[in-house]
Amino acid sequence: MEASPKLHAKAAASAIRTVEAEIEGLRALARALETDLAAALNDAVDTIARARGRVVVTGMGKSGHVARKIAATLASTGTPAFFLHPGEASHGDLGMVAVGDVVVALSWSGETPELRDVIHFCKRFDVPLVAISSESASALATAADVALILPRAEEACPNGLAPTTSTTMQLAFGDALAIALLENRGFSAADFREFHPGGRLGTRLITVADLMATGADVPTLRPDATLSEAIFEISQKRYGGAGVVDATGQLLGAFTDGDLRRALPMADLTAKVGDHMTRRPVFVDPRLLATEALRVMNERPRPIMLMFVCEAGRLVGAVHMHDLLRAGIA
Repeated sequence: MEASPKLHAKAAASAIRTVEAEIEGLRALARALETDLAAALNDAVDTIARARGRVVVTGMGKSGHVARKIAATLASTGTPAFFLHPGEASHGDLGMVAVGDVVVALSWSGETPELRDVIHFCKRFDVPLVAISSESASALATAADVALILPRAEEACPNGLAPTTSTTMQLAFGDALAIALLENRGFSAADFREFHPGGRLGTRLITVADLMATGADVPTLRPDATLSEAIFEISQKRYGGAGVVDATGQLLGAFTDGDLRRALPMADLTAKVGDHMTRRPVFVDPRLLATEALRVMNERPRPIMLMFVCEAGRLVGAVHMHDLLRAGIA
């Protein structure tokens, strides 16, 4: 049976109240990060950055689900991390925690009983404990080396019981912690790709060096080569052009099919390539993301099909637009 428009309107109003409650929680969190929470966040980043081991993220119930996501985000942004279920910790999984690790424990109340053995273990073996809670006087916050006290906020649940606003704030704070650590470490897009080789994200992080031709596969000519020799070199390789280089491999110019067509009405096949090449050709660094190289090729007044790749001005590779498209770069 189809729901009435009145019921649809009621659901929409409820959804809006939920979103607005969570937005207000995030605003409160942002204000806290500008004041009381700033120093503790710096301490947490320093503690984790100094650790020789991994970050062990733990929490129970909804906080546990958030903790899993925080661990995954940390691991994918250069901070080795994993999730430890506090219920299983007391039955042998504490063996996963080693000297040199840091434990990050989430509990909104700070009184989650399942975290008791994790806290005792940290104290016994001098494992730094970072708490994320909303209660500064709680058992977890009191025991922690660094206590990150999130501001209290109204849950979206009309009964004030179901974790909604609180888990949104925990999740956002976990992202803030991960990004602060990423920036502290100087984690780059190239580093990011090491942990994200698959899917669309992996494709976006492919570099020019991953796709370019190198060595003998790169079409090259000397400036004193003849147009006849240029035709042979361009025909032998599949790029529709060649880089013109000096004796040291420095890129002097480009000679393409178009340059050849423009040269032949006024010159014969014994003419020199250097007299008809395109000077100051566009080139890119091999570490450039392939998506950016495609943008450079497309945004020229006349799109470029062949892109040269140089290091310190020396020709080291070539990439054709078709190479980028075949790799799914778009």
